[in-house]
Amino acid sequence: MAILVALTVGMQYTLWGGKDGVIDLWRLQRAVDETRTENLALHERNQAFMAEVVDLKTGNQAIEERARSGLGMIKAGETFFQVIDKPVNH
Repeated sequence: MAILVALTVGMQYTLWGGKDGVIDLWRLQRAVDETRTENLALHERNQAFMAEVVDLKTGNQAIEERARSGLGMIKAGETFFQVIDKPVNH
């Protein structure tokens, strides 16, 4: 009987705590889930970049938006107004 109990305890240890046991499986599953989540976020970011690349290659609106926001450019015939707030005297 003692041998049977010792074998059962030994097998349970191997199953739960040993190399490639259930605990290792849970750790690996958590790592896979984290990697999938990260990959999904990166995939969405890549899709947004690809859409922007297609926009830049096919249309002028994206280029115009970049020129306006990044370089402060305006079109011919447009009027530019710059509003400057009064400095606050302390």
